[in-house]
Amino acid sequence: TEELQALLNASLLGTRHVESAALVRLKGKTVCAATAGFRVPEENVLNLIYTFYKDLVQVRREGLYFKEKYYKCVRADEHSLYLHNPDGGLIVVKTNAFILIATYKAGMYPSVCVEAVEKLGKRNAMS
Repeated sequence: TEELQALLNASLLGTRHVESAALVRLKGKTVCAATAGFRVPEENVLNLIYTFYKDLVQVRREGLYFKEKYYKCVRADEHSLYLHNPDGGLIVVKTNAFILIATYKAGMYPSVCVEAVEKLGKRNAMS
């Protein structure tokens, strides 16, 4: 929805340390909002959901591919995935109803991206 899109833009892109973001509804496994030009293929959506429920140990060890780019794991637990590669990184936060996906590129501060995504995840944890 436009409301969710505006939330992503204001809360994440507004930090200038998030390159792109998407919100995936766990029920139905669909992208319900994304920043301009950021398309998340269905296989990536399913893979990230699967990772949280079945695959954390493997992702910790081996990293994962997202949009055909390899990311090395920095942290993986039942709430968050922090991954990076030389071009930037991928932050994924799971709430009760959603998975929030954000990317940052080289030159952006990963810590600012993580903080913004975690904060937005906490704000939406109940919905």
